[in-house]
Amino acid sequence: MKAAAKSSVKKVVLAYSGGLDTSIILRWLQDTYQCEVVTFTADLGQGEELEPARKKAEMMGVKEIFIEDLREEFVRDYVFPMFRANALYEGVYLLGTSIARPLIAKRQIEIARQTGADAVCHGATGKGNDQVRFELGYYALQPDIKVISPWREWDLNSRTKLIEYAEQHQIPIAKDKRGEAPFSVDSNLLHISAEGKVLEDPADEAPDYVYSRTVDPMDAPDVPTVVEIEFEKGDAVGVDGERLSPATVLTKLNELAGANGVGRLDLVENRFVGMKSRGVYETPGGTVLIAAHRAMESITLDREAMHLKDELMPRYAKIIYNGFWFSPEREMLQALIDKSQERVNGKVRLKLYKGSVSVIGRESADSLYSMAHVTFEEDDVYDQHDAEGFIKLNALRLRLGTLRDNRKS
Repeated sequence: MKAAAKSSVKKVVLAYSGGLDTSIILRWLQDTYQCEVVTFTADLGQGEELEPARKKAEMMGVKEIFIEDLREEFVRDYVFPMFRANALYEGVYLLGTSIARPLIAKRQIEIARQTGADAVCHGATGKGNDQVRFELGYYALQPDIKVISPWREWDLNSRTKLIEYAEQHQIPIAKDKRGEAPFSVDSNLLHISAEGKVLEDPADEAPDYVYSRTVDPMDAPDVPTVVEIEFEKGDAVGVDGERLSPATVLTKLNELAGANGVGRLDLVENRFVGMKSRGVYETPGGTVLIAAHRAMESITLDREAMHLKDELMPRYAKIIYNGFWFSPEREMLQALIDKSQERVNGKVRLKLYKGSVSVIGRESADSLYSMAHVTFEEDDVYDQHDAEGFIKLNALRLRLGTLRDNRKS
């Protein structure tokens, strides 16, 4: 779709962090589109003070400013449904950036309706995945919305030009923002990611200063931490015997796992737009949570239900990575996944030690594990003679195939 016609935009809702880039975008929108700008700043647990964003928006003449704490909604309605699927993109990535975008897009559209805005704007570049994720969300929720993507329109294509623009328009620049940042960061309650600049060469080890949520595993405590997570219908509802809200569960697990160096990932991934990129991710609580959830499923899910989920998981993860959260195929898969979680209840104990997560115990009133059947001692519930017929029936097609081949040789 072509960029929104500049004369046709009356009011735009901007996803606004208060940082240099989105502050420049705010002023650029005012100058280029001659429109009213509404700012929306979401607290998804990125750990930054958000009130400065309000003051900066006020200083730049914004009259409608939305700053919202969405941490509980983020974990409850986006992170937890994704974790019920054990979603991993390309086998390892826990989708921390991907899963935040649909919530931001949804709130932008809701605010646009509330304020009478006819356009929305994001600060994602024209090279990455986020532009796709934001805009697929916008169009899915409001097909006729006008979308403005400054990085695809303007000529401020270097750090120098951005700084010059900010200085020309009296946009405050923090001293540490005048130089080129060593890498780009995205963060929320689930993860923090770093990419670009010093990380662009995948042959080079990431510098220590890239990591901020996890201690170096080599410096982690010499004594392991044991944590117990309680599940109800596939969602974590408590840690170490204490019932907690979704966001508080993840916050607690982040603290425990981060202190033990758990959750680091250095990945070269395939972007939806076609290129490969190198990212360094820290997902401490999520790394523990997915290990615990799989352990909980191991004793409560039927074998074929579990295997079907595992077959569908890569498709589900790809759907989220590519930005199709609001698609019919994701909703269909989610219904199947949620159905599978009805009996995923119980407790899992894990040991966190110097970057590793080990499951050491699991229990459930809905367990399918039968000690009477698996014991190596004498039992009265399993007739081992039955295995002979089972094996012969399963071997029948193999035997017939070999007999045929032997006849032809």
